[in-house]
Amino acid sequence: MRIAGLQTPGTPGDVRANLAELDRAAADAAGLGARLLITPELFVTGYDIGDTVRDLARADLTGPAAEIAARHGVAILLGAPEQDGNACYNTAFFLDEHGGLLGRYRKTHLFGELDRRYFTPGDELVHTVTYHDLKIALLICYDVEFPEAVRAAALAGAQLVAVPTAQMTPFEFVAEQLIRTRAWENQVYLAYINHDGSENTLSYVGRSSIVAPSGEVLDSAVHGTHLLVADVEPAVVAEAQRANPYLADRMPHLYD
Repeated sequence: MRIAGLQTPGTPGDVRANLAELDRAAADAAGLGARLLITPELFVTGYDIGDTVRDLARADLTGPAAEIAARHGVAILLGAPEQDGNACYNTAFFLDEHGGLLGRYRKTHLFGELDRRYFTPGDELVHTVTYHDLKIALLICYDVEFPEAVRAAALAGAQLVAVPTAQMTPFEFVAEQLIRTRAWENQVYLAYINHDGSENTLSYVGRSSIVAPSGEVLDSAVHGTHLLVADVEPAVVAEAQRANPYLADRMPHLYD
């Protein structure tokens, strides 16, 4: 399956502008043969936008994105805030190519005061969706920095770990080094799709990438707006996990 990832500064606080950008990116991704488009963390609203994020979480953010997915025939992993009762979540919504909601993941590992001020942590370590025979695990930004989260995804059979991200300075090394390590140590594909530019108090590092189970970077961007594209092959994951059997060689009885 060909996948795409949109690295972009977006337009903080402007849902209409971000949906218009999503529409253009979905058209471009479909034109390149991609069947899935991954956006950054909280892409549709912006991440560091203060109390506005809670107000926007009450709006219908997935409906217009679902229409975009259906119009272009491409699935979308949408970063958006989600209001549920009194709780607000930092969520990734998986919309299939018909606009149907195939999965929803709420960020479990909250980063710093910015996350904790506005969001409630999710309670699901691993959330997977199966999309056209590809098993995809959903994580969000800081989640991927915990080896337990990616390992749990691999043990659940995920072949691709998709990570909408809002990674800021001075953590360039996470994007440059840790992401390749996570892919290698679990022998899975990993798509790490970040914001770029600046937003309120944050300067984003960009440095989005799609990485193979071998640790090879299949496509990447440092700064600017880019549409990353790469092919994900389940057979490559199966062979990589046979050749480098980290999962099979674990000694979990020693890890407790």
